[in-house]
Amino acid sequence: MRLLPSFFTLDFFLLCMSSFLFFSSFNMIIPELPAYLSSLGGEDYKGLIIALFTLSAGLSRPFSGKLADKIGRIPVMMVGASVCFVVGLLYPLLTFVSGFLFLRFAHGFSAGFTPTGASAYVADIVPFQKRGEAMGIQSLFGSLGMAAGPAVGGWIASIWSINTVFYCAAFTAIFSILILLRLKETLQEKEPLRLGLFKLDRHEIIEKRVLLPSIILFLSVFSFGVVLTIIPDFSTYLGIKNKGLFFAVFTLSSLGIRLIAGRTSDRYGRVVVLRAAVVCMMLAMVSVAFAESKVVLLSSGILFGAAVGMYSPTTTAWVVDRSLDKFRGRALATMYIFLESGIGVGAVISGWLYANNPENFRLVFLSSGLVAFIAFLILIFIKRDRKTFLPNQ
Repeated sequence: MRLLPSFFTLDFFLLCMSSFLFFSSFNMIIPELPAYLSSLGGEDYKGLIIALFTLSAGLSRPFSGKLADKIGRIPVMMVGASVCFVVGLLYPLLTFVSGFLFLRFAHGFSAGFTPTGASAYVADIVPFQKRGEAMGIQSLFGSLGMAAGPAVGGWIASIWSINTVFYCAAFTAIFSILILLRLKETLQEKEPLRLGLFKLDRHEIIEKRVLLPSIILFLSVFSFGVVLTIIPDFSTYLGIKNKGLFFAVFTLSSLGIRLIAGRTSDRYGRVVVLRAAVVCMMLAMVSVAFAESKVVLLSSGILFGAAVGMYSPTTTAWVVDRSLDKFRGRALATMYIFLESGIGVGAVISGWLYANNPENFRLVFLSSGLVAFIAFLILIFIKRDRKTFLPNQ
C-alpha cells in the first residue's frame, strides 16, 4: 500500500523542507520584537512591526510574480531567503528605532518573493486533481516552521539574548538556500534577467481572475495581523512568560487540518471549506476577547489554528484553479498582495485601537471577529465558482 501520495517526489519534499526553514527563519524573531522595540524606546510604534513587513512584501509581489513567470520559480525563492539572511545579520547592528523599522521594511521583501515562487513551483509539479492536497502538505511544512520558529526563538531569548535569536534566524535562512540549489527549475520557457523585467504595466500588477478569493483572504487574515501585533502583549498581561507559546499552539493545531482541508476542498469545493474556516476564525477571536487565563487563551489558539489551516491551502488552490498557466505567478502574487494587505491593515488598526492600554484588548479582538464575519457573509452568497480553468483550457 502506498503511504505517500504520487506527487510526493524528491523535488516536492525538498521544496517542503526549504519552506520549513524559510518560515522558521523570519517567524523566529516575531514574539520578541514588541519588547525589543520598547527597549529601543519605540513602544508607540508596535503596530509598524508587522505593518512595515507586510507593506514591503505587498509592494514586491507584482515583481516577484512577473519574475517567477519570466526567469523561473527558483531564483525568486532564493531572493527571499537571501533577504532573510542579510537582514538577520543587520538587526544587532542597527539598534535605534528608525534603523529597526527600516529593517522591518526590508525584511518584508523576503515574504514577497519566496512564497510566490514556492506556490507556483508546487502548482507546476502537481496534478490538477491533487492541487488542494499538495498545497495542504506544502503549507503544513511552512506551518511547522511557523510553530518551531517562535517557540525556539522564545527559548533562545530566555537563555541568551535577542541578538542570538537574530543570528540563528539568519543562518536558518542559509540552510533554506542550500536546499533550493538542489531543485530543478519547472518553468519551461525562461528569459534572461534584464532591467526591462522590473518595469510593470498596469495589467501586470493585479490578476483580475483571482480577485474574489483574494478579497476573501484579505478579510480572513485581518485577524492574523491582529494576533501578530497584540498577542505578545496580551500573553504578558495574562502572565504567560513565553510570548511565542500562543503562536506555537495555533500553528501546531493547523498542521493536521491542512491535510484534511486540502483534500476536502479537492472533493467538495473550495468555498465549502472556506466557510468553515471563517466560522472558526470568528469563534477564535471572540474567545480570545474574553480570555482571562492561560488555558482559555491557548484553547482559542487551537480554534485560530484550525481556521488558518483551512483557509491557507484552500485559498491558494482556489487561486491556481482560476488562473491561466502562463500567468500563474501573477495570480499568486495578487493573492499574496491581498494577504499582506490584510495582515498589515489588521496590524495597524489593532495597534491604533490597543494604544498600549490593556483595557482595549477586548475591543481589538472583537473588531477582528467582525471582519471575519464579513468574509462569511460574502461566502454565503457564493454557490459555485464558475471561473476554474482546467488543464485543457
